[in-house]
Amino acid sequence: MLGGEGYLTFMGNEFGHPEWLDFPREGNGDSFHYCRRQYNLVEDHLLRYKFLLAFEREMLHLEDQYPWLNKPNAYISKHNEGDHVLAFQRGAVIGIFNFHYEKSFTGYGIGVKEPGTYKIILNSDSSEFGGYDRITSQEYISQPIECDGLPNQIQIYIPCRVAIVLTKIN
Repeated sequence: MLGGEGYLTFMGNEFGHPEWLDFPREGNGDSFHYCRRQYNLVEDHLLRYKFLLAFEREMLHLEDQYPWLNKPNAYISKHNEGDHVLAFQRGAVIGIFNFHYEKSFTGYGIGVKEPGTYKIILNSDSSEFGGYDRITSQEYISQPIECDGLPNQIQIYIPCRVAIVLTKIN
């Protein structure tokens, strides 16, 4: 979401490649066996590919509803290496990422430009994406408290290993 006019959701080109990637060449007998995509993996409910597909669909839907890919560069409002939290605004969306492997945060302050009510529009912790449904509140009202160099802040629960996208609704 921070890049140019595109995004990579699973290292780009590896969806449906459960094994290594090996294009046809003399050393493998010009075989296509390890370079084919196996889209049928999404139908195997013992695997987690169905969650990747659901997340990819939701990312495409997010771009349709709140176009952000062609917006100017994102403003990174929070880059906290100690907490492993990154927050940014691009177009009408605010992305919040907690990359910490075990530390969750309650009432974590995130700076926002405009006062108002913000709603979660994408939550990677949703069971729809194979997550744990740890986020219950879906709307956050900003407070006129300076945070991250911005005039307002929202306080939000950010579980470990999660990405959240919000937008202002009023």
